[in-house]
Amino acid sequence: MRLLIVEDDERLGKHLGAALTQRGLSVDAAATVAAADEKTWVNDYDVVVLDRMLPDGDSLPFLARMRGRGDSTPVILLTARADLPDRVDGLDAGADDYLTKPFALPELLARIRALARRPRAAAAPVVALADLTLDPASMTAARGGRELVLTAKEFALLEHLLRHAGRVVSRSELVEHCWDELADPSSNVVDVRIRLLRGKLGDPPLIHTVRGAGYVAREDA
Repeated sequence: MRLLIVEDDERLGKHLGAALTQRGLSVDAAATVAAADEKTWVNDYDVVVLDRMLPDGDSLPFLARMRGRGDSTPVILLTARADLPDRVDGLDAGADDYLTKPFALPELLARIRALARRPRAAAAPVVALADLTLDPASMTAARGGRELVLTAKEFALLEHLLRHAGRVVSRSELVEHCWDELADPSSNVVDVRIRLLRGKLGDPPLIHTVRGAGYVAREDA
């Protein structure tokens, strides 16, 4: 799961980023409305955690612009503005959830998971290929009735490949979706993770290498 944390408090932003990364999530950071706008244009996120008052202004107009251009990424407003009119304004601008500061990290994590479980666009709640099933809501996967023990990164890779089964997915696309913006697309990090994932999936293989292009999930070689 890839998140964008929009927070101008440097200490809080680093604390959140570190806590979420330790839990297997990929986290990008922005400290201004302008930076958040640029990142949401360039990258696809599973959830955006958005502070209300930023150095270059109120983030609500930015949120309204996101919704206006058809961006349905779930957004949690994380702000010290706790009055009822502020909460109403935030939800009316397009926020999916509203959490006030100070907050408890376990609650924020629970809210992130809840938003990530909501079906978006054509994304199915459960994806399957042959005898392999993957349930994003419970973060579980099984093949032939046997539960698979996957790391968070392996789960993210498998989910992305299954959601695009039959289509060749490039290494750079997998890096963009499953790692944060600091990851090097030219490294072998994807190949290493895919090799480990294949070992856990077993035979017959469901993830195939397309030389010079990337990987494809399909039943036949």
